[in-house]
Amino acid sequence: MPASVSSSRLVPAGLLRGPDRPSWLSAKVLRTETLAGLVVGLALIPEAISFSVIAGVDPKVGLYAACTMAMVIAFVGGRPAMISAATGAVALVVAPVVRAHGLGYLIATVILAGIFQVILGALGVAKLMRFVPRSVMVGFVNALGILLFTAQIPNLRDVPWAVYPLVAAGLLLMVLFPKLTRAVPAPLVAITTLTVITVAAGIAVPTVGDKGRLPSSLPVPGLPDVPFTPHTLAVIAPYAFAVALVGIMESMMTAKLVDELTDTHSNKAREAIGQGIANIVTGVFGGMGGCGMIGQTMINVKSGARTRLSTFLAGFFLLVLCIGLGPVVSRIPMAALVAVMVLVSVGTFDWHSVKPATLKRMPVGETAVMVITVIVVVATGNLSIGVVVGSLIAMIVFARRVARFTEVTSVTDPDGAQVVYAVTGQLFFASSNDLVTRFDYAGDPAEVVIDLTGTHVWDASSVAALDAIETKYAQRGKSVEIVGLNDSSARLHGRLSGELAGDH
Repeated sequence: MPASVSSSRLVPAGLLRGPDRPSWLSAKVLRTETLAGLVVGLALIPEAISFSVIAGVDPKVGLYAACTMAMVIAFVGGRPAMISAATGAVALVVAPVVRAHGLGYLIATVILAGIFQVILGALGVAKLMRFVPRSVMVGFVNALGILLFTAQIPNLRDVPWAVYPLVAAGLLLMVLFPKLTRAVPAPLVAITTLTVITVAAGIAVPTVGDKGRLPSSLPVPGLPDVPFTPHTLAVIAPYAFAVALVGIMESMMTAKLVDELTDTHSNKAREAIGQGIANIVTGVFGGMGGCGMIGQTMINVKSGARTRLSTFLAGFFLLVLCIGLGPVVSRIPMAALVAVMVLVSVGTFDWHSVKPATLKRMPVGETAVMVITVIVVVATGNLSIGVVVGSLIAMIVFARRVARFTEVTSVTDPDGAQVVYAVTGQLFFASSNDLVTRFDYAGDPAEVVIDLTGTHVWDASSVAALDAIETKYAQRGKSVEIVGLNDSSARLHGRLSGELAGDH
């Protein structure tokens, strides 16, 4: 994991100052949470507008989603300090709905996706995160760092020359300012300073306002303008389910990363359900939906935020900035926000994982899983696809590794009347496939004992393999006795043996 966040500086989310006083009411924590929320609120503006463009909707649809997602998840989510807002992954999924059917169907899709997420969260789908191995997690983080960096490249192409020194100045400010004080987040200082310089000097560079018009009024709740018919449900259900899965997966990965960075635990089931509630509310208020947003979450955490207050304030400040201070916010140079995201991308990348010494010590299979995860994520631009592919490959690598540990040794009685085969290792689909080939059916004596004391039978494939071995010996008039099964293996074998004749 990135080493730039020192756990010694973290403030535990559950720390109380006094018997009933939550930590965020202390002056120091309140200041940190407020300033972090402000920085994230500013950083959300260009992202939300960009994702609106991807989805094919008005910028206000993405901005409303960012506001409502952040403010609602602050109350119902399971990971303090995590930011949820409109995201590129969700935008990619819903874009076809907008193109084919319009905004009303998009809103209906978001609401239905939220309902799916509540159901999936209640069913415990978040527990599946335990099956994501560390190599996939490292690949996810490294790919995220690359995507965060490459996402800034369009803002550096075909722009006035002044953009480049401004970005460099912003990076320099964020690197040096923390050496003076950490009372104010360095990204906020960089954004404010560069804005003042460009406005005062009249430097013509791309600004936030160039990305799209900011909303001028509060969102109004309402139901989507679609016919409530089975046909509508059939149209939106596949997209809604895809949004639900992508949203939960990205949110869970983000929550897991923050858990490791802050050495704290989050409630994944609550987070999954909370994402659903937030999407339902977002849809009702005309937003495009969203999920956990890892880039802005990293900004929040690296600014020192550790509680739900920063999450709520990020959404609240975004609403105030867009509606109340739209003209001012519109003049923020994109160079400032590019500098913030570049620094975040560098801090996000797990540089330790690619050091020659680390690669030399790491098993080849795990390194391959990490690299493949990175390649898939970068190639598709979709973190969820990379995590799924990486996890599947990791499982295959693990299965092959464990399968190789299964051994079969034989001992024949001195009188030649009996042979005892001892099987050690784990018997499952990968290791049991070639188990049948490990016996000398023609040359063995009439009595064969298979001792499974040193193994465990995990699945039907293994029972079918044992049945096949017995059948091959029986065809030669020889008897087989299986001994040494532990209790669970014996129950599985007793239940399935003789019932799988069609499987082998």
